Amino acid sequence: MNTKLTLTIEREIIDRAKNYAKEKNRSLSDIIENYLKLLTKDEQKSKNKKLNSTVESLKGSFKMPKDFDYKKELRNRLEDKYL
Repeated sequence: MNTKLTLTIEREIIDRAKNYAKEKNRSLSDIIENYLKLLTKDEQKSKNKKLNSTVESLKGSFKMPKDFDYKKELRNRLEDKYL
């Protein structure tokens, strides 16, 4: 269901956005809608994502040091394993 939305935006930005939409053969509404979908996609995924019950039970049981660099640790363990 489509609903109207009123936005307050600087005239110069509106003009540039309209020109951009025209160059891309798209409507400004379509571009804005897709942009808003993109902005909210990750947020929606994280809300819908449920943790496995085993993972949920372990959540918060392990405290890592604040200076722990998991990428460095992973790299070191992979180097040890494969090199």
